[in-house]
Amino acid sequence: MTQVADFVLQRLSEWGVQRVYGYPGDGINGLLGAFDRADGDPEFIQARHEETAAFMACAHAKFTGEVGCCVATSGPGAIHLLNGLYDAKLDHQPVVAVVGQQKRLSLGTHYQQEIALDQLFADVSEYCQMIVHPGQARHVIDCAFKTALTTRGVATIIIPNDVQEEDAMPSPPREHGSVFSSVGWSRPRVLPDHDELRRAADVLNAGDKVAMLVGQGAADAEAEVMEVAELLGAGVAKALLGREVLPDDLPYVTGPIGLLGSKASDKMIKGCDTLLMVGSSFPYAEWLPEEGQARGVEIDIDGRMIGIRYPMDAHLVGDSRETLRALIPLLRRKKDRGWREKIEKDVREWHDLADRWAGEHFGRTINPQAVAAELSSRLPDDVILTADSGSGTNWWARHLKLRQGMRASLSGTLATMGPGTPYAIAARFAYPDRPVIAFVGDGAFQMNGMNEMITVKRYLDRLSGPAPLVFCVFNNQDLNQVTWEQRAMAGDPKYPGSQDIPDVPYAAYAELLGLKGIVCADPKKVGDAWDEALSAGRPVVLEFKVDAEIAPIPPHIMKEQGKKAVKAALHDPQATGIATRGVRQKLTEYAGHLPGRGKK
Repeated sequence: MTQVADFVLQRLSEWGVQRVYGYPGDGINGLLGAFDRADGDPEFIQARHEETAAFMACAHAKFTGEVGCCVATSGPGAIHLLNGLYDAKLDHQPVVAVVGQQKRLSLGTHYQQEIALDQLFADVSEYCQMIVHPGQARHVIDCAFKTALTTRGVATIIIPNDVQEEDAMPSPPREHGSVFSSVGWSRPRVLPDHDELRRAADVLNAGDKVAMLVGQGAADAEAEVMEVAELLGAGVAKALLGREVLPDDLPYVTGPIGLLGSKASDKMIKGCDTLLMVGSSFPYAEWLPEEGQARGVEIDIDGRMIGIRYPMDAHLVGDSRETLRALIPLLRRKKDRGWREKIEKDVREWHDLADRWAGEHFGRTINPQAVAAELSSRLPDDVILTADSGSGTNWWARHLKLRQGMRASLSGTLATMGPGTPYAIAARFAYPDRPVIAFVGDGAFQMNGMNEMITVKRYLDRLSGPAPLVFCVFNNQDLNQVTWEQRAMAGDPKYPGSQDIPDVPYAAYAELLGLKGIVCADPKKVGDAWDEALSAGRPVVLEFKVDAEIAPIPPHIMKEQGKKAVKAALHDPQATGIATRGVRQKLTEYAGHLPGRGKK
């Protein structure tokens, strides 16, 4: 007789799930037996930790548009899922988590590994339900998937281990209280209010200096964003989650915005008189126009998020592509292209400055900006790029120029450490023929990335191939982003007790596992190291020994942060190196304003 656990996996498969990321435990013994009997449909992918399994499920959703799925045992296994599930929740990705629970008979007795899972998952989940009867499994699974897709959020299914092993009931009895559900969902067309469209068009047509900011909500509206930018003579800045919306080789794309943004984006925002936000919840007001400086129009599919980042004059609640399509016929092409020409000039100067910053090395240590800059021109077509949270994210955002068809993502809203490596692994599982490159700091790699190299080893036959799979590790023996935040935000010098981390031979560790390991410590050989890694034919850990004293300089320095950074430098153990590098980088910037510089 088929068990409930078998039916659960069959239903997951009917919903299109091919892989379930997880880690075993006796709270899901019934499900593990069912995975064995399912013969790979769906397949159980063993991560090294439940947290990374949840990151992998989130990444699957981000890169495929499908529901990501993860599984964990009761008690501690379920708890471990939370960080990865919050990553999905905050970045609005559909993920279904299946977790085990103790037998129904023991619930409420403080039994071993008994956790109030419905309470634990209440905040992270849009839907959370425990299956307490075999006839309930069908509609709970169906409701979980429909909710995850509709809300673009997390749904959690809790299954006590005795229920997992009961006889399945694919169709509940036809009696009062039974519910009969079906597999299936379709994306709705969410269209804006017509009068609000007219109001938005009036605002945009009246503006002389229009700036656009796009996020991941505009990912399916590339052509429409380009047409609107052309009509309005606007420049387009991209939030980190919107990196792949437009390619960076378009002359009016100003690149990233915010603390790790570009000077071109910053200048555009400071000078605009009209702001059009499309599918972004970018939260940092200090990098948006001052209140009253610009009129605003925003497009967002979620009415709860409309007009809560900047005061807007028109609030278009709708799908980005559908809304832009409806808006375009109402827009007038701006004849004066002076604003656009200024933006394009600023973009050229920014790219020139970023290249010059990356070209400067100090002593024998590699400038971390050069790691990204040297890769940029070498990026394989159709590459998928992931990044962890850390100072390396600055160089990933600023120096990698995405071309048409490239994909890129990271933990945008939660900004947690740890997802860069599991994101890359999930991307490779989903697209085995596409190149995948992860940027990971040594802190994040020590946190969980090294463990997930064992996952790469386990599935080496499937993750290898002619398309590169590269884990680029920035080795500076410093939790560098927080170190800089200590200086600029708290006014404190670096505290080695919390910030220094051990120097670990990451490439040698990769070789120990049967992967390819490459170490580069020579500033003159950064490009050669990338060439070797991209042609390796098997997964690579590419370790760069990089300079920890090169600051991720923001587009402009806030007065208060500047004062705190100066205060911190008075007693910082790296004060001399920081000063030398900072002065040189600023001189490089000023040199770009000399006659003949910044022109191409």
